[in-house]
Amino acid sequence: MLRGCGQSIRSERTVRIALADTVSDAVTALPLERRMQPMLVAAARQLRRLGVRWDPRPGDRFVVDQPEMADSVFWVSDFTIDVHEYGAEQILGFNGTTEWALDSVTLSDCVWLPREDQLRELLGARLVRLERAGDGWAVVTQIEGAETTTVGGDVETAYAQALLTALG
Repeated sequence: MLRGCGQSIRSERTVRIALADTVSDAVTALPLERRMQPMLVAAARQLRRLGVRWDPRPGDRFVVDQPEMADSVFWVSDFTIDVHEYGAEQILGFNGTTEWALDSVTLSDCVWLPREDQLRELLGARLVRLERAGDGWAVVTQIEGAETTTVGGDVETAYAQALLTALG
């Protein structure tokens, strides 16, 4: 079993999800199209199937692998931050956990979306370089003594494709 960034998974763990416009101590939802290419989600699903495990930490992103939530990316966070309006001024309020605004989801229903730095760490010594490739990016890795190039529309997808090739 490959463990991502020193991370492992336990099936009984859950991740709490913020509802509405509240940023909880667990996660923040952001529209998928604003945060990443759909190819990264597909690659992340494949990485999970290949045994890359996740122990959620602040800053990690994930999607809930259910059709009704497919358009949202969530971020694990330590803070509850509410936006308050006082007249014409907006204030960010850092508050304690607002349990009434939270729901939960099992970790097995989530797909971890590793960040660029986490993907580089998973590639480890196999990583040779990252370079531009037209409108996208190419990752060159050293696999079994030969250089291999994988490409993606964005850096994270290119790294994820390289990791899939290395694990494949």
